Formats: sequence, C-alpha cells, structure tokens
Amino acid sequence: MLFIRFNRLAMAIAAATSFVLSGPGAAQTPEHPTDTAQFPSARDLRAMTKAGSYLAARHASVERDAKSAAAFYRSALRADPKNNELLDRAFISSLAEGDIDAAVNLADRILTIDKTNRVARLVVGVHNLKLKKYAAARKNINQSIRGPITDLVATLLSGWADYGAGDTRQAVANIDGLTGPEWYPIFKDLHSGMLLDLAGREKEAGVRLERAYKLDDSALRVADAYARWLSRNKDDAAALAVYESFDKKLARHPLILEGIKETKAGKKLPQLVSSPQTGAAEALYGIGASLTRRGGEDLALVYLQLALYLAPSHPMALLSLADLYESVKKPEMAIGVYQRVPADSPLKRNAQVQLATDLDAVDRSDEAIKILKDVTEQDPKDLEAIMALGNLERGRKKFADCAKTYTKGVDVIAEAKDKPNWVYYYFRGICEERSKNWDKAEVDMKKALEIQPEQPHVLNYLGYSWIDRGLNLDEAMKMIKRAVDQRPDDGYIVDSLGWAYYRIGNYEEAVKTLERAINLKPEDPTVNDHLGDAYWRVGRTLEAKFQWAHARDLKPEPDELPKIEAKIANGMPADDTPSAASADKKKEDGKGG
Repeated sequence: MLFIRFNRLAMAIAAATSFVLSGPGAAQTPEHPTDTAQFPSARDLRAMTKAGSYLAARHASVERDAKSAAAFYRSALRADPKNNELLDRAFISSLAEGDIDAAVNLADRILTIDKTNRVARLVVGVHNLKLKKYAAARKNINQSIRGPITDLVATLLSGWADYGAGDTRQAVANIDGLTGPEWYPIFKDLHSGMLLDLAGREKEAGVRLERAYKLDDSALRVADAYARWLSRNKDDAAALAVYESFDKKLARHPLILEGIKETKAGKKLPQLVSSPQTGAAEALYGIGASLTRRGGEDLALVYLQLALYLAPSHPMALLSLADLYESVKKPEMAIGVYQRVPADSPLKRNAQVQLATDLDAVDRSDEAIKILKDVTEQDPKDLEAIMALGNLERGRKKFADCAKTYTKGVDVIAEAKDKPNWVYYYFRGICEERSKNWDKAEVDMKKALEIQPEQPHVLNYLGYSWIDRGLNLDEAMKMIKRAVDQRPDDGYIVDSLGWAYYRIGNYEEAVKTLERAINLKPEDPTVNDHLGDAYWRVGRTLEAKFQWAHARDLKPEPDELPKIEAKIANGMPADDTPSAASADKKKEDGKGG
C-alpha cells in the first residue's frame, strides 16, 4: 500500500543514522557471532579524551552498538560543546538507540542553532505531547513537516494534540483537510474514528471506522479497531464476523484469536487507544511499521522509537522494532526489544519464538532451546514453536533431538487432520539420516515426495543419499537432474549433481558440473573438496591440491578436516575407487552435496 518516495527528512535521517543501521559486510552466523563492544561505564567516559571518545563512538557504530555510540558521542560533545557535528551525531544516535530524553535535551540545543531542523522539531513535539503540553506539541510537530510521509505523521499527531487540548472538532477537521497520496485515507479514517470514539461521539466514530475497514479489510489495526467498536455499539455477532473474516485472510494471528475468544465470551472490548498519547503512538507505530516493510528502515526506526516513548509497552511497536533490527542483522538489539513485550500480551508467545531465534543467532543456543521447550510445553500443539525448536536443534547438529521434535509436529498435524506438510517429513528425514537411521530417513523422504512430488530440496537430498550409498543410481540421477532444472542457481543442488557424476565414475562431467557449483558457492568447504577430488581423478593434481587447501581454510566439519589434510599431503591413491574415496563424506545439513 505504501510505495513511498522518500522526502528530504527521510534522506536526512538516513544519512545521519546510516552508521547505526549499517556495519561489517560479513554475515553473522551461529559459528561467528558478531562481537559487541562492552558498554562504557561513567568512569570510562570521564577518563577519555575528546578524540578517544569520538573514535570509540565510530568503532561502536561499526560494531552496531548504538547504545555505546550514543554514550561516546555525548562524552565527546561534553569535551567540545560547540562542535555542531558532534551535537548532530549525539542527537541522532540517542534517538536511534531509543533514549528519547537524551535526544530531547540535544534537540533543544540544536534548535537554538537551527530552528528549521525538522527531526529536532518532531522529537521536541512528541516530548511535549507526552507531557500533555498540547499547544507546544502542535506548534513543534507542525514545523517538522515536508513531504507525504511527514505531512501525514504531523497531521495525525497534531490531531491527537488537539484532542488532548479538548478540541475534537478542530482535530477531525485538520485530519479531514489533509490531501495527498491514495494511501492517506485509511490512516485518516482510522485515526478520526478512534479519536471520535474516545470523545464519546460513537456514531460518527463508527462511520469512520467502517469506511477504513471497507478501504482495507486486511489491515490488522483497522479490523481490530472496527471490531472493538462493533462489540460496544452494535452486537457481538457483527464484531465476531469481522474477526473471523480477518482470520480467513491471515490465519491465527494472536490479536485476532484473542478478539474472537473475548467476543465469544460476551465481553465488550475496549477501544484500541485510551489517550492522546496512545493515539499518537498508534500513528507513529502504524507508519513506522509500513516503512519497515517497504525498505524505509531509517525513518521507521525514528517513528518506532518515538511510538515506544509515548507507549513503552506497545506490543506491536515492540515487535516491529525487533523485526527492523533483525532485517539489518542486529539480533542483539532485537533480543532486548523482545524481552520488553509484556507477559500478559497475546503477542508474548510470538516474541518468545523470535527471541529464541535471535539468541541462537548470537550463539546462545542453550537459552534459546529452553525458551522454545517452555513454549511447546505450554502449548504442545504450537506448530510454529515446534518448527522453530526443531530447526534450532538441527542447526546445532542435535540430530537425535530434532528428529523427536519434528515427530511432535507430524503428530499434531495428524491429530488435527490437517493437510500433511512435507517440510516436517523432510527435516525429520535429515535428522534421521544424520543420526545414521537411514531406513527411517528414507521413509520420511519418500513421504515428503508423496506430499510434494517435485520438491527440489527433497529430490536433491534423497537422490544424493541414494547415490552416496550406491542405491537406485539411475532413478537418483534423474531426481537430482529434476532438482537442478528447478533450481539451476542453487550451488548446493548443482554440487549434488556434480558429486553424483563423480560417484558413478563420470569424472569429466563431474568436473564441469562442480566448477559450475563453485561459481555459485565459492566459499563452501564441501563444494571445494568435491571439486578437488574430481580434479585429481582427471589428472589435474595441482588444481586438486589448491581446491583441497581452500576447503581446509574454509573451516570444514571437524571429522572432514583430517581427511582433507591427508589428501593435501599425499593425494588420492591410484587404486582408490569413488565409493571408497568419500564413503564417510557428509553433505551439509539440508544442502545436498
């Protein structure tokens, strides 16, 4: 809905916050967690020079540690209080970190130098709104506008300030008077409706909320706000119809399930917002979440932090902020946000599942597993949590454990008479195969193909496994070729085909195919090792040793390293057969060759 062309405010924030949302190019993995700088103590900061603080701030920003960056920039600013660059950086980093009180103090200083700074005006205006200084809030917020996004935000926030000041008529008139892109009306009707509802003008509120719902009945907050109004002003059946209609479009959203449960219990549901502050937070959250989905992370970060300043426990804003951090590969920051989701929120379970994923990403897998086990114990039929736990165990090579976990998912589906899901059988088959239970693994892989006959990953895994065991060679080769036809750019599947050629003794074709796989996955140790073996078989011994050395340097599986080193030192025996050459060679989990 919101394909947005960014205005100058968005670009200004993007430039200023780029140090927060960018970092080293290397991907963070469980094996290589991103290091984070130790947060400085007050004593550390007092002992540092201006230059030291500045350099530490730059380093902290590279390490994606916004909290330390903000502290170091403020420390440098104390040593050089007239340095406007330091002032700007300290302000933006404090805002990005979510320390809005510090950002407000710095914004006041910026406005004494540059009264037109729109980011500072917005922050001060939101601060005024939080303190119920509604006239000042409107004045500052209105000076922050320029462009379609910021015009809409400012108008909605000003409307909530007008309402707080007791002028509902003016608030609605100003919102109604805003013209702009085709995606404005749904925001305008939603907020006018919620504002009128709080003011006790229920009939007018219903007209606005119904209009917003008709514009987009798949918008979660619109559907929830309208259903709540219906439960209090019409009847439970009408509210339930809205919730159940939404559930058909997006099944099992926790807030919708909660609404259905409460409505069926005959409860009159409260309004979505309860004050000018929570109304303004809803506006900031709604637009911030939309920006996050459309690639506007920098501006979204500002809006979400300001939303949480006004409503610190807003669960949807918390989940959106954590999702933003995940999208820019900052799991440590996402962890802290997920932990803030209130325990009584229907979204707490979602937060716990995502929290576990992020804990695993920073090599805290034991904590992650405990959280997911707790979630699945509370609800043994929670398929999302079961899948997350199984995936985590599989990623950590706890293959016996993940086979049991995926079995729970299979059992839940069978009991619920849901359509079987090939993924559970495929993943359980991987875990069984890696646990050396090939007979069980083969059954699961065949079941996965029965459900999804041409699934390329299953075709690849089963075909590779058969060829590696010298079984069903013709059928296996056909399966892998069908997988490659569907995924010609998947380096692991192409590697499987190359290794299949190797295993049947077609070394020339193996070299051609494995060279293609290397181009697709140059940094994978198994693919490099395979190509080395193929080179050796066609007499390209120097190239073979180069590939093995590269495989060694890419940190292969511990049980593969001695074999690779032996080949580097001694090559492969002339009488070595393809089957003996790699009888124990293992494909990477779920990747085929």
